[in-house]
Amino acid sequence: MTDVPVEGAAAAARAPAFEGLTPAEEEELRTELAKVEEEIGTLRQVLAAKERHCGELKRKLGLTPFDGLKQNLSKSWHDVQVSTAYMKTSETLGEWNEKVTRSDFYKKTQETLSQAGQKTSAALSNVGSAISRKFGDMRNSATFKSFEDRVGTIKSRVVGSRENSTDGLHSPTGVGDKPPQDNAPF
Repeated sequence: MTDVPVEGAAAAARAPAFEGLTPAEEEELRTELAKVEEEIGTLRQVLAAKERHCGELKRKLGLTPFDGLKQNLSKSWHDVQVSTAYMKTSETLGEWNEKVTRSDFYKKTQETLSQAGQKTSAALSNVGSAISRKFGDMRNSATFKSFEDRVGTIKSRVVGSRENSTDGLHSPTGVGDKPPQDNAPF
């Protein structure tokens, strides 16, 4: 809590008195100022004690500062929603929305965007079909079949040598290796 410091009675004693006050009136005002400053100090102490007590009660109830923040935000949002300014703004925006959606320009734009979406969807579907067909053609080609056979041969050599080896490593002498299916270079 930030407070504006209140100057004490000593500082008030140094300040020149307002013109037109008698020394008795000035002394009376200074005494009253000292009392008010003392009351302010007491009230600050009482407020600090009340805040500590409030914090202890919230802690015992399991209420966190986050719960308080949520409650404050909820209340504030409710207050905004029931405010006259919010109600008028909401009503005005509703009227504008109705006018815009009824306009010919909006209807034409909506139709155009709908048609564009349908055409884009059809085009993407055609592209997907063409790509799928090309992959199918490529997979059925002789080149791909030859490549697939060679990869299978290499795999069987590597996997086969591991299965037949006692320590899981390829034997340099060739003992236990399966005969190669194809000796052609890659």
